[in-house]
Amino acid sequence: MSLQVQFVTLAMMIASGIGMGAAFDGYRVVSNELRIGRLWIPVLDLLYWAAATLIVFRVLASSNEGEVRVYVFLGLMIGISFYFWLLSGTVVKLARWLVGAVRSLIRLSIRTIDLLLVRPVKLLYRLIRIFLGFAIVFTLFLVRIVLQLCRPFWLFFRWLSAPVAGPLWTKLKGWSE
Repeated sequence: MSLQVQFVTLAMMIASGIGMGAAFDGYRVVSNELRIGRLWIPVLDLLYWAAATLIVFRVLASSNEGEVRVYVFLGLMIGISFYFWLLSGTVVKLARWLVGAVRSLIRLSIRTIDLLLVRPVKLLYRLIRIFLGFAIVFTLFLVRIVLQLCRPFWLFFRWLSAPVAGPLWTKLKGWSE
């Protein structure tokens, strides 16, 4: 293996170490902000390390055909140390800002949906209910007026039909017994 391939591999491992540190800080900030339960932390840690291992070995395979040497681990340690020494604070602040921005975006989306969909539907439901209530009350009022206006005619019709309906009613009563 040539010296140039070794230096490229070392540089790739330093970059992988920086990437691992950034991913770990991002994962840590997101898990703290989302308040993930203690039961899930070991599972997520295992997933992080599995993903980091796969990515590092994929990078290693592309840079020097997967040969593991001491300088590979040295490059990872240099990259992780460099990241935590200089970049960790900035990445943590950026991750917190991104989590806050996503939360704000979610709140804005929920509020927009509430203002544009939920409230108009509620208002339409209330208006329909008020209109139907008014229509029912108005209909009952008109029915009562019509009944009051028809009462004299009903009384007159009953008075006219009494000589015919009275004997017919008694005959019908007799048949039912």
